[in-house]
Amino acid sequence: MAAKDLNFLARLDGVAQAELVARGELRAHELLEACVARVERCEPIVHAIVSLDWARVRALTPANGPFQGVPTLVKDLTPYPGLRWGLGSRLFAQNTIAPPTPFSECIDRSGLLVVGKSAASELGLLGSTETLAEGVTHNPWDLSRSAAGSSGGSAAAVAAGIVPLAHANDAGGSIRVPASVCGVFGFKPSRGRCVAASSGESDFAALLSDHCITRSVRDSALFLSLTEAQRGPLPTLGYVRGASSRRLRIGAFMRTPLGAEPEPEVQRAFEQAVALCSGLGHEVRPVAAPTLDYAALGDAFFLVAGATMAGIVDTVGGMRPVPVQPHELEPFTWALIRKFQKRGPAALDVARATFAQCTSNYLAAFSDCDVLLTPTLAEPPWRLGHLSPLVDFDELLARTARAVGFTPIQSIAGCPGMSVPLHWSPEGLPIGLHFAANVGREDTLLPLAYELEAAQPWRERWAPYSFPRLSES
Repeated sequence: MAAKDLNFLARLDGVAQAELVARGELRAHELLEACVARVERCEPIVHAIVSLDWARVRALTPANGPFQGVPTLVKDLTPYPGLRWGLGSRLFAQNTIAPPTPFSECIDRSGLLVVGKSAASELGLLGSTETLAEGVTHNPWDLSRSAAGSSGGSAAAVAAGIVPLAHANDAGGSIRVPASVCGVFGFKPSRGRCVAASSGESDFAALLSDHCITRSVRDSALFLSLTEAQRGPLPTLGYVRGASSRRLRIGAFMRTPLGAEPEPEVQRAFEQAVALCSGLGHEVRPVAAPTLDYAALGDAFFLVAGATMAGIVDTVGGMRPVPVQPHELEPFTWALIRKFQKRGPAALDVARATFAQCTSNYLAAFSDCDVLLTPTLAEPPWRLGHLSPLVDFDELLARTARAVGFTPIQSIAGCPGMSVPLHWSPEGLPIGLHFAANVGREDTLLPLAYELEAAQPWRERWAPYSFPRLSES
């Protein structure tokens, strides 16, 4: 079958593509060659991918797993054997040492074919994927807009139809925020739900959850079942296959943790989501936002990030004749390091206490709610440059706090959360809605996601700079 006859594959999710292989209607290499065509058409426009190795992939035989032969990407913050591990940074631009991990082994056993690495902000620190090392990743809905971060490359690749699902990770919104601005589904699992994707221990690494960004809920649910820790701290979940008849108590609020109202279009999206959930029979009621000292929480978050970055600089500097040079890291990264160094390691105890208090306050909200509903972001997708690493440090922190206020607490508390693409602005920009549940309750969120997907389908809404739309022209 000629490659041009395989354009329809861009519209299929991973489960559907793998089913074609399982039934013998296509061979795995045909899924790969169709992906090659999509990369060649879309990648020069969106720049979602930072490394590819077609020769390596063509030599592989995918495992006979549920995703057999389905092409995917691994975020460049995460090691995957055989591919460069650049972490979005000039400091690691030549790093080719990427050991296997339990997570990469799960990906291989699933049958997925990792064709390359997706772009990310430097070391996962910023909410926009526009690095000095790799350049700018564009949003397929509007090339002047950011694909957000830190998993901007994965979200843009899925929104463009390059791959049906792409690995991503999240320590404060880095799965859910890019999914929101790119109009796709972004699910963050509970802490400890999945096997380890990388080594290393730090306060910042403890916030991290690895999963994927998808177009369909079932791709996300299947991927979760295949990467789930079988002897982890949480009861085994398995493959959640569909909606549930259970009606949920949904507490809804849209005031940001800073006490501000979201932008008007975000408010409209929130109100429509409340009406949708109510119409489906769920008990939706307004609740007060959990009491969080957001100024202290934001300070603690970036303090532990700075501590981790300082540790990286010390480690790398100790392995070579010269210390890490100013040009090897972005200005924002250096500012975080200096902030931590000025305050010293003792400040980490205060940060941990802040995390613990905010976690307690947030989890208390689930005493009489099954789910909390908020916007994913306080504003529509922002223009490139708004969260650039070159923006003044204090201004960048203020802009980040304004836009990305709803998602850090789930990472800190270890809760599952998801951004669901339920709304588009009159200008055609996606606006996600965020749903969170208590620790370990993916079995509450995923059935709700299936229900929302059926009630208000989004999978056939394609961005102007996606393969299905571009191939029509």
